[in-house]
Amino acid sequence: MIKFYRFSLENGLRVLVHEDKSSPLVAMNILYDVGSRDENPESTGLAHLFEHLMFGGTSAIPDYDKPLQLAGGENNAFTNSDITDYYLTVPETNIETGFWLESDRMSGLDFSHKNLETQKSVVIEEFYQRYLNQPYGDAMLLLKPMAYKIHPYRWMTIGRDISHVENVNLDEVKDFFYSHYAPNNAILTLTGNISPDRAFMLANKWFSTVSKRMIKPRKLPEEPVQNEERRMTVERDVPATALYKGWHIGKRDSKDYYVLDLITDLLAGGESGRLYTKLVREKKLFSEINAYLTSDIDPGMVILYGRLMKGIDIQYAEESVNKILSNLKERYPAEKEMEKVKNKFESSTILSNTNILNKAMNISFYELLGNPDLINNEVDEYKKTDRKMVAEVSQKFLIPTNCSTLYYISTRKD
Repeated sequence: MIKFYRFSLENGLRVLVHEDKSSPLVAMNILYDVGSRDENPESTGLAHLFEHLMFGGTSAIPDYDKPLQLAGGENNAFTNSDITDYYLTVPETNIETGFWLESDRMSGLDFSHKNLETQKSVVIEEFYQRYLNQPYGDAMLLLKPMAYKIHPYRWMTIGRDISHVENVNLDEVKDFFYSHYAPNNAILTLTGNISPDRAFMLANKWFSTVSKRMIKPRKLPEEPVQNEERRMTVERDVPATALYKGWHIGKRDSKDYYVLDLITDLLAGGESGRLYTKLVREKKLFSEINAYLTSDIDPGMVILYGRLMKGIDIQYAEESVNKILSNLKERYPAEKEMEKVKNKFESSTILSNTNILNKAMNISFYELLGNPDLINNEVDEYKKTDRKMVAEVSQKFLIPTNCSTLYYISTRKD
C-alpha cells in the first residue's frame, strides 16, 4: 500500500506526498494539465516547444541545469497529447534546490527572441530527424488524421506541420505560457525521503508566491463515431512494407479501458502474445508486430503495427491479423492465458512502483484523472476483467467500420 498525503495551496497548486525512507533521494514531479490537444489547429507544436523552452532559463536563473547538477540531481521532461510533465531526482539534503528551480520557472521564463529561435531550431531539427527523415517516421502523421477528423488528437505532439513551429512568434508563446503553465493548472508530487510536513512547508515557501492565472477554457470538439472503414496506401523507400491499423476506443477512465488493456496484452504481450506466436514465429509473415493503447484522457485508440517479411502480400498479412482478432470475438480465451497476462501486469506494476520517480509520475497522473488511489487499486481494476468481457469489448471496438488502415509499401529494390 502506497500511502500519500494531499493538500492544495491558495493559488490552486495541488501537492501530493509519499514518504519512502528507504531511498536517499527525493523525486519531484510537476504535471501541467496542458498538451497538444490544447493547441490552435493553425498553430500546433506549442506544448512540445514549451518542453524545451522551460529549460531555457529565466531572468533569475539563466541556466536551469547547472544548479541542479551541482546539487547532485538529474531532470527531464515529456509532452504528450494531454499533459506536459517535468521531473527531477535529487539527494534529500538538496531537495530545496528543486523547489527553487521549479517555482522560479513557473513564475516566468526568459521570453527573448534569441531563446525562442534557439529552441525552435532544436524542435524543427527533431521534427526532421524523428518524423520526416526517419524510416516509418511519418506513419502516425498519416494514421492519426485519417482516424480523427475534428478532435485535436488528429495531430502528433510534435505538431501538425513543421511550418507551425517555424512561424510561431513571441506573443503567441507568452500567451500560451500564461494561460496554461500556472499553479492552478499543475500538480506537484514528491516521493522519496521527505516527510509530508517538510514537503508542505517547502511547497508553501516556494510556490505560494506564484500567482494564480486565468486558464484558457478547454472546449474540445467531440470526435464523431466512425461508421466506415478508412484506408490509405503510401509508398516509401523503407526496408520493409508495414501495416498500421487503429481503432477508436473510449476515454482513459471508461469502464472498457482495462479490458482493452488486457486485450492488447493477449495480442502482443511479448513473444507469447498471439500476434507474435502466430504471425512471426509460426507463419513467418511479419518480422515484428505489436499492439498498444494510446491511453489518452479523451477517447483514444488501439494501435496495431507490424513489418512484413520480404515477399509477403500485405492483403494476406492483414487477413491473417483479422483472423486472430476474430478469434478474440468468437472464442473466450483460456483461463490460463488470462491469468498469465494478469500476473504479468501485476508484477510489472509492482516493480514500476518500487521506483520513486515512477511513483511520483503515476500519482500525479492519477490525481489529474480524479482518483490518485489508482496507484494502489489499478491492478485490482485490471484483474476484474473476465473472459466474457474480452469477447464483448472486442466485438464492440475491433470492427472494420471503426478501423483506419495504412498500407506502408516499401519501394526498395534489394
